[in-house]
Amino acid sequence: MSEKVRWGILATGGIAERFTTDVLTLDGAEVVAVASRTEASAKAFADRFGIPRAYGDWAGLFADEDVDVVYVATPHHAHREAAGRALEAGKAVLCEKAFTLNAREAEELVTSARDRGLFLMEAMWMYCNPLVRRLVELVRGGVIGEIRSVQADFGLAGPFTADHRLRDPAVGGGALLDLGVYPVSFAQLLLGEPDTVQAHALLSPEGVDLNTGMLLGWDTGASALLSCSLVADTPLTASVTGTLGRIELPRGFFFPERFTLYRDGRDPEEFVNEDDAHSLRHEAAEVMRCLRAGTTESPLVPLDGSLAVMRTLDAVRDRIGVRYPQEAVVTPV
Repeated sequence: MSEKVRWGILATGGIAERFTTDVLTLDGAEVVAVASRTEASAKAFADRFGIPRAYGDWAGLFADEDVDVVYVATPHHAHREAAGRALEAGKAVLCEKAFTLNAREAEELVTSARDRGLFLMEAMWMYCNPLVRRLVELVRGGVIGEIRSVQADFGLAGPFTADHRLRDPAVGGGALLDLGVYPVSFAQLLLGEPDTVQAHALLSPEGVDLNTGMLLGWDTGASALLSCSLVADTPLTASVTGTLGRIELPRGFFFPERFTLYRDGRDPEEFVNEDDAHSLRHEAAEVMRCLRAGTTESPLVPLDGSLAVMRTLDAVRDRIGVRYPQEAVVTPV
């Protein structure tokens, strides 16, 4: 891998625009191609960002010999096909979260990447955020003792009409995959895969979850109380409490600008993000670091962790009765 990393962008929606804007701020990053299902959309995107090549189909991007890594920004239901085809073409892949529709699809992608010796990472930007990394260091260093509880929520007030993608089962709609993936990923970043999963939800007439509460449990005695919603503007906060103290993250916990450490007998300590908390460039920089080092998996966003999160999301959907039309069966966890 040369010092320059050449990106191909797959899809042209809002998250692709944001990612491209941020990746172009990185030294050694170059966006050389973009693909969409229509040539007009790809060309408009390319013109906006000064990208030299625009493809009106995925195949052109996958066949482009100048592309080192493909950023997959399609809706959830297309992640398996898009990332899978990119891997088959020999490309490294950064795939948006939720990683796939379900754990089976995620396992297929991971197997494909590992069999081919290719880099694959879920775009869980929260894990790459400098302040989240500092929080993990503190927790693993024992500053709050043994974890006893984690709380996190992500809810939007909406309303989202029946024709909105977030209410469309065919594209993996619902609160869980779009929003719930953040609280679940936060809890599992700190505690690993849960031993028990309980959940309750309000479902839409279309059959996707509008408001979901989750209680995850670990054999250590730790628990996580998590929620996601498309019908309520929740605080968007998180906390982790241990036997010796707790850490609280304010609104926007998944891109924190600060958090506060509370310990018995000590004044609260505030930790501030000295970098751009809102930027997606941290995850892009991690991809580029791995590619230059010749590694196929990121230690910050390990594939086994992404698989574990997908298994938990599957278990939640099993408990609340949500199944997407592409799925024959979702195996209960």
